[in-house]
Amino acid sequence: MDLNAHVEALHQKAITVNAHFDLTYDIANKRDRGRRNVVETDYLHDFRSSGFNLIVSSIFIHQYFLPEMGLRKSLDQISYLFQEMEESPGALRLCKTPADVQKARAEGQVGVMLSFEGVDPIQDDINLLRVFYELGVRGVGLTWSRRNHAGDGSFFGPVREGRKGGLTPFGIKVVETAEALGMFIDVSHLNDEGFEDVMAIAQQPVIASHSNCRALVNCMRNLTDRQIEAIARTGGVIGMNAISAFTGDTTAGGKRLNAEDLLDHVDHIVKVAGVEHVGLGFDFCDSFKNYLTMEESLVTYDVVPGHGGLSEFTAGLIRRGYSDEEILLILGGNFMRVFKAVLENDAGGK
Repeated sequence: MDLNAHVEALHQKAITVNAHFDLTYDIANKRDRGRRNVVETDYLHDFRSSGFNLIVSSIFIHQYFLPEMGLRKSLDQISYLFQEMEESPGALRLCKTPADVQKARAEGQVGVMLSFEGVDPIQDDINLLRVFYELGVRGVGLTWSRRNHAGDGSFFGPVREGRKGGLTPFGIKVVETAEALGMFIDVSHLNDEGFEDVMAIAQQPVIASHSNCRALVNCMRNLTDRQIEAIARTGGVIGMNAISAFTGDTTAGGKRLNAEDLLDHVDHIVKVAGVEHVGLGFDFCDSFKNYLTMEESLVTYDVVPGHGGLSEFTAGLIRRGYSDEEILLILGGNFMRVFKAVLENDAGGK
């Protein structure tokens, strides 16, 4: 079997999961500007051509909307997703459990699962977490790269700041309530102190939906080997982040990073913790940079060319000697294992 055919066969067989993409954020920005059918027009072809079965869509709120408009903007994002589903009947399915993902796959739909990228929308009202659960949110990223009522985030680079904190008492309550409801905890963007707090209290597998290896790129957004091992001990998974600043040296002689550089992070996690703890969390941003603000010093681009470029990543895994079974785990099997352990073990009454 030639390489292209091998890649295609794997994509046909896999349940492929992107554990982090700002889909509802992009939908909201475009619909606020008068667009409709955003997913069908801008994303559906690439999702299907590469065999993505589940997109975990983060609910991300820009700093300039906080705190007053955080709740409203997050609810708008969810409402817009429902409208997109109505405008493209049969194309998308809101997924709350692994069984929903399997149904979507069987019916030729792309599954979408909702996750907080920072619990800023609920501020310090734990009762709102149950409301979002009922609306379909199943992932809880505690912070983005800033401080909120739950704890302190990890900055992209050195900044002037006061004394760091870990989880607040409210943050601890969020972890405990989320696990009781049957929501997974995501430590991407959490600072090191908060990470240690989560590891001390979490009772379920913990994920880092879009984080790479600090041993390869010394950035606070990436994970140390000790943190990688800690996530693995919970049975969790780390999603590979395709943003260049977290993948390699973007200033090295004008070299443009690509999928091979990201695969180095896969190799490192496999060496440290095993292939059962690595997945995809690409965090693609190139398609909406016109309204995404990042730190001025951060040079960013996607080292994998969007969802339609998954074949480059998969081909690289084959060339590096990963078995078909291992590649299927990386493409989505590992995250599906976590979802089965957490989302089917809920106390939310679903």
